[in-house]
Amino acid sequence: MNFLSHFYFDRNTDDPQRVLGMVLPDLLKNARKEWNIRPEKQVQQYGDAELQNIFIGWERHIAVDKHFHCSAFFLTHTQHIRTVIAPLLSSSPARPFFVAHIALELILDSLLLSEKSLDTSIFYTHLKNIDKNSLLRFFEINQLSDSSIFFSFLEEFIEARYLNTYSNPQEIVYALNRICMRIWDQPFNDTQKLQLTSVLINYQEKLKDDFMLIFDEIEARLIDNPAREASTS
Repeated sequence: MNFLSHFYFDRNTDDPQRVLGMVLPDLLKNARKEWNIRPEKQVQQYGDAELQNIFIGWERHIAVDKHFHCSAFFLTHTQHIRTVIAPLLSSSPARPFFVAHIALELILDSLLLSEKSLDTSIFYTHLKNIDKNSLLRFFEINQLSDSSIFFSFLEEFIEARYLNTYSNPQEIVYALNRICMRIWDQPFNDTQKLQLTSVLINYQEKLKDDFMLIFDEIEARLIDNPAREASTS
């Protein structure tokens, strides 16, 4: 799932560290794609509440993604989107399944904004209010080098507030193209962008009535199986 979909599951928390942890795996990959840390291996070193809450958020992110990617909802809709877009991408280096996967996640973020009025200002306020010293300690424990790169990226991420654009379905392909450009130099030509925009806007319209089913399903699973909170309290 994408940033706002992850935030949905902690939308009622008042803890910035937990919100940060919930989106930290994706923030790290956006800042530097080769970064790969394993915080669960250092769990005994998270001695204070701030570190524990970052880790709780991180574990919830992993749990949400696991539930999402194993769900019938994900498998069904990525296959449907792939079937429609594959002919459009015959001359593209981008893999249709990957594009369908990311497109579905962006559509869900867009629907949360347009249909559920998820407040991005709260999300960004949490990120602005994190304890940076605690995050730095978290990085040091996990041997993440050049953390200054991450803090610069985070500042730009907060300042740009580009997630607000997801409320406009027209912007989904722009975001999709930027994500694919991390892997392929020119994933889509202008014609393909227009075609993808039309397809994905139509698909988003079809999902309006049903999209909350996956959020309800995952939320129920998180309640039944909280992510390692007992081990960090």
